[in-house]
Amino acid sequence: MTGPEVLDVARDAIITLVVVSAPLMLVGLAVGVAISLVQALTQIQEMTLVFVPKILAIFVVLLIALPFMGDVLQAHMMRIAARIMGG
Repeated sequence: MTGPEVLDVARDAIITLVVVSAPLMLVGLAVGVAISLVQALTQIQEMTLVFVPKILAIFVVLLIALPFMGDVLQAHMMRIAARIMGG
C-alpha cells in the first residue's frame, strides 16, 4: 500500500469510529447535562447520582442502535476486505 492509501484507510476508520460511537456519546452527554441541571436546581451535590441514569440510558440506546452500529461496522469491513482483495 502506498502512503495515500494508508491515509484513506485511516481516515475511513476514524469516520466509522465517530459514526458508531456518536449515538452513545450524545445520549451520555444529554443525560449528564440534564442531571447536572437537576442537581444545580435542587442543590443536591451527590457525585454518584449521575452514574446510574447515565448507564441505564446508554444501555437502552445501545440496544436500540446496535443494528445500525453493526451495519456501519460491516460496511467498513467490506471496504477493507475489498481493498485487500484488490491488491
